[in-house]
Amino acid sequence: MTTDTAKKIEEYIEKNRQATAKELAGFLEISPQALFKQLLKLQTKGTIYKIGTPPKVFYLRKEKIQTNITPTDEIDKDAEKIIEENYLFITPSGERKEGLQGFKFWCNKTKQPIDKTALEYAKCWQKYDAYKKNGVIDGTFKLKSTFPIIYLNKLYYLDFYSIERFGKTKLGQLLLYAKQSQNVKMIKDLITNIKPTVQLLIKKFQIDAVLFVPPTVRREIQFMKELEKHLTLNIEKIPVFKIKTEIAVPQKTLNKLEDRIENAKNTILIESISHYNNILIIDDAVGSGATINEVAAQIKNKKLSKGKIIGLAITGSFKGFDVISEV
Repeated sequence: MTTDTAKKIEEYIEKNRQATAKELAGFLEISPQALFKQLLKLQTKGTIYKIGTPPKVFYLRKEKIQTNITPTDEIDKDAEKIIEENYLFITPSGERKEGLQGFKFWCNKTKQPIDKTALEYAKCWQKYDAYKKNGVIDGTFKLKSTFPIIYLNKLYYLDFYSIERFGKTKLGQLLLYAKQSQNVKMIKDLITNIKPTVQLLIKKFQIDAVLFVPPTVRREIQFMKELEKHLTLNIEKIPVFKIKTEIAVPQKTLNKLEDRIENAKNTILIESISHYNNILIIDDAVGSGATINEVAAQIKNKKLSKGKIIGLAITGSFKGFDVISEV
């Protein structure tokens, strides 16, 4: 049941598009305690949501999406299970909607029938999931179709960055928005999600040293640095640097394969004279594969590895030469 106070809050936010708690308390002439009690109820009810962090927090009305299905529509149970476990939608206003709730929201927003689209999503997901074994995707085939010489023994992804028609995968969405929003909590959530698989891979290949590919875009919070810090891997880290040039040219701005190879070859420097058995190279996303392959080439040329060089990316593209420009 909506109280008069709650209704006034909804109407005020609807009229003004957004409001702070201070604005609302002044408008309603009630105590902060009473206001926050009402705000919490409305958020739980799902009619408003908040954005920002203290001291800059704003309350907004939830977007009204007209449903295009009838109550008799039913979703296939197998498809529902796949969606519940694997689907994530980030709204344009920054709301995180997971599983079936997120999928229904996306279908309604794009005016697609939920039952039919759910079956199509499940079929598409199963096609790509077939590439995944023991929690990872073998992306070595991608390198073989792109480069004349491959310096990695194996390349793995934890997931594809995106799939046909349905766009970015759950892990792709988390990676994109963790980096772009500089959201430390989301970065830590992502790392917690992938850490067990990284540890299993290290155990499987008896990895004794790890190299984190350095970031190419300057940010206040560097995702790769956070990844290195919070994975807390109990193996030696190989020092590697991104050389500062007069004009910084991020890999993701280069659309030609040869330019990407040149960029990686001339701007990434491994500073180590130690020798290891098996080395793991970790990157956030593999588009063309130029960077991770060139880092492996340096390891080979410096004779740092006596065993295997394994590459691991959080996400990777499906095709041979592809550009993931967003991350």
